[in-house]
Amino acid sequence: QVHLVESGGGSVQPGDSLKLFCVASGRVATTWTMGWYRQAPGKQRQAVATISNYGITRYSNSVKGRFTITRNNALTTICLQMDNLEPDDTAVYYCTYETSGSSTTWGQGIQVTVSS
Repeated sequence: QVHLVESGGGSVQPGDSLKLFCVASGRVATTWTMGWYRQAPGKQRQAVATISNYGITRYSNSVKGRFTITRNNALTTICLQMDNLEPDDTAVYYCTYETSGSSTTWGQGIQVTVSS
């Protein structure tokens, strides 16, 4: 079983930056994909960005060019650098972990609020 701990987040103004961290512990596989999803009030949960242990990244069109996802394999940690934040980025952000043959593990979620 894998356990995810998220940190970072908070309340900022439009145009500001924030960084989210997620640490995976427990029975972490050697090959995995981790990432961030988000859910705004009244909206469906959507993928934001993912990264594999090989460093392959994917971004949603809404954050491409503003968000950067990185990883530290030795620490099984990922970071989401969020720049030029917009009010539409306001949501609860969830860290995820996936590996072949297992269901997706979800973090508890962390609030990001962008408001003037």
